[in-house]
Amino acid sequence: MVEKKEIKAIKKKKKKVIRRLLKGKGRAYITSSYNNTIVSIADQNGNIIAQSSAGRCGFKSAKKATPYAAGIVVRTVVEKAKNDGVREVDVFVKGIGPARESAVRALAANGIQIAGIKDITPVPHNGCRTKKPRRV
Repeated sequence: MVEKKEIKAIKKKKKKVIRRLLKGKGRAYITSSYNNTIVSIADQNGNIIAQSSAGRCGFKSAKKATPYAAGIVVRTVVEKAKNDGVREVDVFVKGIGPARESAVRALAANGIQIAGIKDITPVPHNGCRTKKPRRV
């Protein structure tokens, strides 16, 4: 008779890379839509250091797009990013949601210096045809 050997799967944990920013300068990307707010902080090369969203912070449905939720999201991201040495950021804002301005204010309130703010919201140059107006 052939003996059956039990094969156990060994899971290797991924090593966490600790990044230290030399000059303490990074980039903050804020994406604000009507449904959600996403904030991510990257280094100067574009590698993401910390990121979070309103859904990840426990907000559901329409509450994800509120200015209050944006403040909470920024606070969680800044906590992670400060451990990696981020002190100053260039802010890139994208989208037309209600939480745009409060997210930028929350960055400044949580102790991160803002070097500059740039709006990178995509604007169509008469590309696709718009939907016909809805008749009720």
